[in-house]
Amino acid sequence: MAHNKSYNSPWSLKFNTAALVLIPAAVGINYLGKLFVGMLHLPLWMDSIGTCLAGCLAGPVVGALCGAINNIIYGLTMSPISMVYALSQAGIGIVVGLMAYYGRMRTIGGALLTGLLAGLAAICISTPLNIIFWGGTTGNIWGDAVYAVCLANNQPVWLASTFDEIIVDLPDKIVTILVVM
Repeated sequence: MAHNKSYNSPWSLKFNTAALVLIPAAVGINYLGKLFVGMLHLPLWMDSIGTCLAGCLAGPVVGALCGAINNIIYGLTMSPISMVYALSQAGIGIVVGLMAYYGRMRTIGGALLTGLLAGLAAICISTPLNIIFWGGTTGNIWGDAVYAVCLANNQPVWLASTFDEIIVDLPDKIVTILVVM
């Protein structure tokens, strides 16, 4: 496997000048993406471009930090519940950082796999949060429509919420990773 030679270990903290500039830039990219999509009520999140970029360039720890910081700031300024999803953003940053470290962001196939895995991380982390805080919905019109159909067909809440996340997070993370690539 080819490793990304920009840092020695996938768990290293590359806090050089480039990383210190990257962190606020990545947080800003995430924040603006989330704000833009929220204002336009688009069917995707587009709030993890900076997280994924940071994960690719500086590793999973910096990627996770950028994602978590973004959600905390967004939670303090726009939507308090967003803070809880800092966990999802951290998971996305870790997955993308590891995939980049192992050279998976060098080809379209690898990027698509990275997007799929980042989406799965978001689904696994966000679904329980959605159930706890929102009764299972995501607040996304497409995902919540699938959730409603599942409940109308007597599916359990956890399954309906998982499908809700799949409809939103898989396409979002694949598009996000392709933008980052």
